[in-house]
Amino acid sequence: MLKKINDRAIIRVVIATGISSVVTQLLTIREFLTQFQGNEIIIALILFNWLILGGIGTLITRVIVKHSRKPTTNILAGLSLVLSSLAVLQILAIRHLRDVIFIQGSSVGFYPTLLFSFLTIAPYCLLLGFVLPYSLFVLRTDTADYPGARIYITDNIGDVSGGALFSFALVFLVSPLTALLLAHLPLLVSSYLLFAPSRRNNPGVLAAVVFVAAILCGSIGLENILPAPTEGKVVFYRETRYGRIAVHQDQEQFTLFENGVPMFSNQNLSIAEETIHYPLSQLDGIQNVLLISAEGGVMTELEKYPTQSVDYVELDPEVAAVQFRFDMIKKIRGLNVIHQDGRAYLSQSKKAYDAIIVNLPEPNTFQINRFYTEGFFEMASKHLVEDGVLSFSMQGFDNYLAEPQRQKLSSLYNTAGTYFKNVLLLPGQKVFFLCSDSKLNTDIPTILEQKGISTAYISGFFYGNLSPERINRLNTLMDPSTPRNVDTSPYLMRLMFSQWFAKFQTSPTGFFLVIAILSVIYLFRVSREEFVLFSTGGMTMGSEILVIFAFQIYFGYIYLQIGIIITVFLAGLLPGAWLGNRLRRQGRQILALTDVLLIASLVLFILAITNFADRLPVAFYLSFGFAVSLACGFQFPVALCLRGSDNIAATRSFSADLMGAACGTLLTSVILIPYVGILWTAGGLIGLKLISLILISTSRGQSRT
Repeated sequence: MLKKINDRAIIRVVIATGISSVVTQLLTIREFLTQFQGNEIIIALILFNWLILGGIGTLITRVIVKHSRKPTTNILAGLSLVLSSLAVLQILAIRHLRDVIFIQGSSVGFYPTLLFSFLTIAPYCLLLGFVLPYSLFVLRTDTADYPGARIYITDNIGDVSGGALFSFALVFLVSPLTALLLAHLPLLVSSYLLFAPSRRNNPGVLAAVVFVAAILCGSIGLENILPAPTEGKVVFYRETRYGRIAVHQDQEQFTLFENGVPMFSNQNLSIAEETIHYPLSQLDGIQNVLLISAEGGVMTELEKYPTQSVDYVELDPEVAAVQFRFDMIKKIRGLNVIHQDGRAYLSQSKKAYDAIIVNLPEPNTFQINRFYTEGFFEMASKHLVEDGVLSFSMQGFDNYLAEPQRQKLSSLYNTAGTYFKNVLLLPGQKVFFLCSDSKLNTDIPTILEQKGISTAYISGFFYGNLSPERINRLNTLMDPSTPRNVDTSPYLMRLMFSQWFAKFQTSPTGFFLVIAILSVIYLFRVSREEFVLFSTGGMTMGSEILVIFAFQIYFGYIYLQIGIIITVFLAGLLPGAWLGNRLRRQGRQILALTDVLLIASLVLFILAITNFADRLPVAFYLSFGFAVSLACGFQFPVALCLRGSDNIAATRSFSADLMGAACGTLLTSVILIPYVGILWTAGGLIGLKLISLILISTSRGQSRT
């Protein structure tokens, strides 16, 4: 039972901090995804920096408290108010400083992204890492033996509540800065009530509370103020559950941006003609066409064919609505707009198509890459009629095909060739792939003329740009030895990651070497119990990253589901910590048993992905996440009991968990998944837990400080 009113007030602050911090974290991730063009590695960098900074903040607590006066509720209340204001400033800094520091519209390298994210979230994360152990120290000024595990459990209650609030309400109902306001109201109120009654009417306290409230409320008025484009102006902006949509107008041209990436324009006739006429010219008697997303102007070109139905699949209803509103595409006879993920639609549909036309950007993210893998090509081939055509495109080139681009095209050529007898590459403004079991004709202007279909760009410029020699040369340059692009081991993502560093003439080697050296130094200074917590943190976040990437591969809408995934990985910690706290006296046997359960969970994950892949429901990934977090949550109070319960042991234990989580995030997302794939990454996490199991099983009850 809680003994004093201040105890209850502190617990309320800890829960409110958990709620607000998780909402802030999720909004920070979404903001970075928008500003840095949706790359999943961005998620990992944010989580890595978040956890490292939190761990540093936790260690700072011990140092400051040791050399300063006794912790007090008034200081904790003041720090919590500062934390509330920093959340808003952090989101605004990410949104507006990106284009100040970097060239607007340009890609940003690994190291600048890492540093920018580190600096923008550092104030908030350092303070967040500080206040949790500080609240424990405040409680222990009155109750010296107050259990650290109880604070861990209390914080987790707030974390789960915040994740659920965001995932099931805020993401659907309000804009980001409004979500921040609603998530921080409990912290604002509980912080004020934490002040001693004699201080609550103090002018300084009242002014601080009003000032923080003004920051939270005033930020809502800044919601629609976006950085101005270098040319033209922003004429439309909306936050949706799937991302951020903006339309830029430059004279008569409208360009649609999704999460900072230019997607479509209303004035790109040549691309529209190539997109539609290259594949459809190969067919006679076209009845059904499937468009996975749509390029501006494609409906106008589709109208020239006597189709019976055109199924246009667009995940975000707002994207389709905006394209119709700004005349990027128009409604035509037989058009059916389907608001669903394209790959998910194909997996559920039994309809056969004469042509499947994919209008998506380069596969620079796992979300886009999933439309260029063996799994997708197999699915597409089964949904085409006997002589049907699959079409998609990649970035074009002038006269010289660089080796990285050749490898990318070769991988796609080999992957598509697994399921189609004929694969033809046409080097237009983009490199168009035509895939079919029927013979493909390269003389497209003649075919269109015979069909009575008029074009502007193709009829006038095709023979000059796509000579038979150029077409033949490109197709003969394809390397049959290049690895295929597989869902669980995406070769194109490996190339993308390598090109990301090559583009900026950098290498990740130095960074990883520094991290490895620091990790080794740190691990030599921890006890066996702390290593268990380090490995547990690494296991939890590594598994979370596995699920995020697997979810992106098989379902594709991580911008919406990231909150649910993170919430599930938090939800298991709560009952796990409660059970662990009750059984903590059984010590090392419990740690060994939960290590075995974690290893078994990952073995099951590997077997399920290997045998079922696309057929696995969302519930499988969420259940896996809950099981992993349940076992990991179980270990914290047990290891804390074995390690000791004083303030030093508590801060070292909190820190070990956070440091392990940071390393697990970085290792899985930036090294293992891009280079060895999901399955071998899961194997690496099993290896980490095997080391933990061996250490705890061979210990003889002695812990090293």
